[in-house]
Amino acid sequence: MWNPKNILLLALVVVAAWFIWAWARLAKKAKAAGKAEAGAGHGAYHAVVGWVMCFFDTLGIGNFATTTSAFKLRGSVPDEKIPGTLNVGYALPTVAQALIYITIVDVDIRTLVLMIAASVAGAWLGAGVVAKWPRRKIQIGMGFALLAAATLMLMRQFNYGPAEGQTLALQGARLWLGLAGNFALGALMTLGIGLYAPCLILISLLGMNPRAAFPIMMGSCAFLMPIGGVRFIREGSYSLPAAVVMTVSGIPAVLIAAYIVRELTLTQVRWLVIAVVVYTAAMMLRSAIRERGSAAKAVTPDSATP
Repeated sequence: MWNPKNILLLALVVVAAWFIWAWARLAKKAKAAGKAEAGAGHGAYHAVVGWVMCFFDTLGIGNFATTTSAFKLRGSVPDEKIPGTLNVGYALPTVAQALIYITIVDVDIRTLVLMIAASVAGAWLGAGVVAKWPRRKIQIGMGFALLAAATLMLMRQFNYGPAEGQTLALQGARLWLGLAGNFALGALMTLGIGLYAPCLILISLLGMNPRAAFPIMMGSCAFLMPIGGVRFIREGSYSLPAAVVMTVSGIPAVLIAAYIVRELTLTQVRWLVIAVVVYTAAMMLRSAIRERGSAAKAVTPDSATP
């Protein structure tokens, strides 16, 4: 019963239980203090957003950027509360993703635990370093790197180039490369660079079965998001009504999407990975272009220094 996988699942349950307890306690204190709750009055809209975004997130498509766009479309959550609302509202659906994929997807437990630990260490130890890097340049570099990797995977789909591996474990030099890669991806999360698509590519390029990426990438985020979410809750920097609705609507979407992925053949999973990576690369490059445009508008003749 107490094999390593069950211990990992139990740890996830403990993290989730702690998050629920902390959220309930802090929300009760905020309500007693009479703090305003931003995001009220958009319950139905946030329910649809949470369901749709969590469904596609479970397929490997990150939901932060798309949900941010949905919030801005209706002005349903103030801009300053969007990051906190995303981390709090999607924390438990992400834990659900991890619990499901760790259970149903076969992957070497040693590789899984070490890769998750590397991403968590990257998020905490590498945050101070990465936070100083230029976000826009990282988006551009990551965007083109993902497109190049997607091209390589596409060639493999049509039997061009080296054959893709099918292993469910990493050993030796490949393990060290995987740990270094996931450490870097965990650190990049502090800049808002999603982990899912780059991790999908990393796992594939290291010769592993692409399906093995799902428990690794979702397990990584499942340990990070509840801890980060509680920080936002403590500061009151989130929308409680929106986060609650997104949590409640997001978990059923996770269950449905996970069943679909489980039923896909390996070839179909590879096509899914390619689609996810190309989409993510396009969104990164789009964000970089928008940030450049925003920076240019900020420097006007009136505001520029002589």
